[in-house]
Amino acid sequence: MNNLLLGLAIFASVGTHAHVEPKIERWKTHHSMGCMMLRECKNGVEEITKWEDLGPQFEPFAEELTKLITAANKSDIKIFLADDKYFVMMTRGLYSVNNNNFFLNRKYIDNPRMMTKVIRHEGWHAVQDCMAGTLDNTFTAVVLQDGVVPDWVKKGAEKTYPKSVAPFEAEAMYAAFDDKMTIKGLEACAGEKPMWKVYEPTPLTHKWLKEQGFITK
Repeated sequence: MNNLLLGLAIFASVGTHAHVEPKIERWKTHHSMGCMMLRECKNGVEEITKWEDLGPQFEPFAEELTKLITAANKSDIKIFLADDKYFVMMTRGLYSVNNNNFFLNRKYIDNPRMMTKVIRHEGWHAVQDCMAGTLDNTFTAVVLQDGVVPDWVKKGAEKTYPKSVAPFEAEAMYAAFDDKMTIKGLEACAGEKPMWKVYEPTPLTHKWLKEQGFITK
């Protein structure tokens, strides 16, 4: 009996070990944002599993968000709502290629129209991640053929983002204005066919996929 009680005590000690939050010296920095993205900082970070978790103000977008969340979860892409303290200034959302999660800033949650666009935008980055062969790497690839994204969107991306990421951000900005585009992309990511069988890859993406062994013919 004493041995049994000792065993239960040890189990309880291990089983109830609380998560210890890392110490953040300064909030709203890349350090705090990285801590959130790596899931080391969890206080004030909640997983979104249904549109209702975002609040009743999102009801006009309920059907779209249900489809988007369902499609994302099929590929184990998770969506989190986090406190503003984690995000660098003016960041409404971001996607992590390291763990295939994206994070929304709670500060802007009272603007459902804008935040639904953010969800589409970050969701498209997951689609780009999937297009780069697999979600299990940290690469992303342009999905759409040249000419699909309008020039005014491209110019906006070029003014807002560094040159190296502007093509990727232009696609995501374009997706933000379409209530079906990101859903379609995430459903393709979760589908049986490789992404490059659903979306004709651009010449550069095709070259990269071939070099990495994803396309063999």
